[in-house]
Amino acid sequence: MAGAGAGESLDLPVVDLASSDLAAAAKSVRKACVEYGFFYVVNHGAEGLAEKVFGESSKFFEQPLGEKMALLRNRNYLGYTPLGADKLDASSKFKGDLNENYCIGPIRKEENFPCWKETMKLYHETALATGKRILSLIALSLNLDVEFFDCPVAFLRLLHYPGEANESDDGNYGASAHSDYGVLTLVATDGTPGLQICREKDRCPQLWEDVHHIEGALIVNIGDLLQRWTNCVFRSTLHRVVAVGKERYSVAFFLHTNPDLVVQCLESCCSEACPPRFPPIRSGDYLEDRLRARYK
Repeated sequence: MAGAGAGESLDLPVVDLASSDLAAAAKSVRKACVEYGFFYVVNHGAEGLAEKVFGESSKFFEQPLGEKMALLRNRNYLGYTPLGADKLDASSKFKGDLNENYCIGPIRKEENFPCWKETMKLYHETALATGKRILSLIALSLNLDVEFFDCPVAFLRLLHYPGEANESDDGNYGASAHSDYGVLTLVATDGTPGLQICREKDRCPQLWEDVHHIEGALIVNIGDLLQRWTNCVFRSTLHRVVAVGKERYSVAFFLHTNPDLVVQCLESCCSEACPPRFPPIRSGDYLEDRLRARYK
């Protein structure tokens, strides 16, 4: 399988969200965003909740396929996506990636799971509050108002990577190489390895590094829109999930801006010598274009 070879070892920065020294925390976040595009956060407020989400996620994905297909992804990209129907890297020779997932926007009633709604609602609220705290540190690191990055739109994606695969899937990935589309992503994993990042996507051959699990920590990564805002000062890093021959669960929480907001390079991140690399773009249009390409 694709994950037979381990990546290089990697020690990402760890940011303590309970720190009273906001200036130091903002400095750590900026360094992480510039050098890696990925970092860990601890004391984030969602400790223990992820385990409950994994429990409900497991119950859902253990259902017969017919039951899951009754909640098939709708035109707003919410709902169930079966194994092999999601393809993050358009250049991949495979039909789709080796995962099944369930995307939640506004919390909806799931009659088969009495605890589903409250568990997901609580995690959604907690992760959103955590994301806002991180965004305030990012704003401080750029000498902006702490509330500059307003991200009221959030999606929760439950991911299940089966441990077994067919011979025809040899060489495929649990999630093929991609960068995230929005502003910020928070990821909780069950401890099973597989997540890797590539800090220099144009290098040949590419160097992939393992992101190891830290108990109780969330993994944070920068999305494309934040990279556009900062004129690539902050990096939206290529990442993937390799197949390791073991079942794996993760929870990804995506923060997006208001769809009508026009994202353009910050004045502090460009100059005559370093002009904007991207034209202004409406946030909702960018997200829709990326999703259409993904699910075409």
